[in-house]
Amino acid sequence: MKGPCKSSAKNEDQQGEVAATACKAENFWTADSRFALETEGTHSLGEPVTAALYLESCQALSVVPASCLLRQGSASELNLRHRGLGPQGARALAPMLTSNVYIKRLDLRDNGLCVAGAEALADVLCKNSIISDVDLSENQIGAAGLQALCAALAVNPAVQKMQLGGNRLEEKAAQHLAALLLRHTSLQSLDLSYNQLNDLAGETLGPALAENTGLTELNLSWNHLRGPGAIALAKGLEANIFLKVLDISHNGFGDSGASSIGEALKANNVLEELNMRNNRISMTGALRLGLGLQVNQTLRILIEVQVNRECDDLTNSVTAILPGLCIKNNTSRRKDWPPASTPSQPAPAPTDSGLVSSMPL
Repeated sequence: MKGPCKSSAKNEDQQGEVAATACKAENFWTADSRFALETEGTHSLGEPVTAALYLESCQALSVVPASCLLRQGSASELNLRHRGLGPQGARALAPMLTSNVYIKRLDLRDNGLCVAGAEALADVLCKNSIISDVDLSENQIGAAGLQALCAALAVNPAVQKMQLGGNRLEEKAAQHLAALLLRHTSLQSLDLSYNQLNDLAGETLGPALAENTGLTELNLSWNHLRGPGAIALAKGLEANIFLKVLDISHNGFGDSGASSIGEALKANNVLEELNMRNNRISMTGALRLGLGLQVNQTLRILIEVQVNRECDDLTNSVTAILPGLCIKNNTSRRKDWPPASTPSQPAPAPTDSGLVSSMPL
């Protein structure tokens, strides 16, 4: 009898908590709705209206309002990361965001928005011309959610920065991303890190990168780019004349990809920062990359190109061919290069493995 009694008491407690939460939410809606109406005229034009819209949406969708949003006022940034909003929370937020004329940066990272939430926000971006910086990382939006967002961005030139990392984007998503790169020339920064973009996705994105005329920063780190996909991206980099910062670290470019990047750097005269950390590059690949670095005159920062251990004679051969190529021990730092016009310094004594960076010759 002791077990069932405890279970019954526990259920009663849980039911009481649910009822209390529902009552609290109802009181919250009523109090804040009254507050929004009573303070009308005491804030900048539009603030009470947007708060009231949000509360009405929350009531209609049975969503507990985020109190911090009701105090948003005329702030230019709305940070709701890690709030567990879910698709319904995004739907409740949509009317307020559509009519808000203050918010420029929207941070909804890690809210479990999924496809439905992404679609609700896509509708916002179709109508709002103020928001320019959006972080939707870690929201499991998938290819369908991405498709809706890309369609919205295609008609909204206001958005300049978009973060979509950790959204389980795969090969199918690459088609929508490629279309976005070809159509949206105002987007300057795109973060696609921690996704599942593979070699086929790279083959789709490469030609689009070659034609893109807006991006200055692209983050493709922690994906599955390798083989033909890595080579296609390198060819896209070779033809691109706008990109200044590229992060392709933690992929599988290997020696063939490193060689292709080296060829791209011979022609590219715009890129300033390149991160190729952890790409399964051996000394052979590093040497081929170095041939491109020897010609390139614009790259200033090369972050941690780690190579596998090879024999000392190969290291010495690399140093003999490229005296301006520094081969350093593995570290977690970046090497800032001097301007191209500055005479290169003598290369330090070579070691058998490590961080490869280059100083202009």
